[in-house]
Amino acid sequence: MKRTAGIVVSLVIGALSFSVMAAEEVQKDKIKEMNLTKIGTVSTSDTSAPMDARAELVKKADALGGKYYVITSGDKIGKDVRATADVYK
Repeated sequence: MKRTAGIVVSLVIGALSFSVMAAEEVQKDKIKEMNLTKIGTVSTSDTSAPMDARAELVKKADALGGKYYVITSGDKIGKDVRATADVYK
């Protein structure tokens, strides 16, 4: 019984993760050929690692309804990492 419950829980979690679409990073030179429309700009607050900054950009791009983002700047000041990105659909 426990094994069956574990399998069901795994399948449900797997299905949910496939249904969530996160914004995808693209290179700036691909924007024109993909015919994307800019819908806004997002930036991070102080984060401690580049991957944290990227995750925050993706979350904010998703909140704007964007499908793609292009990182336009990044900086490390002391321990803090900051980044900015344009969001496209």
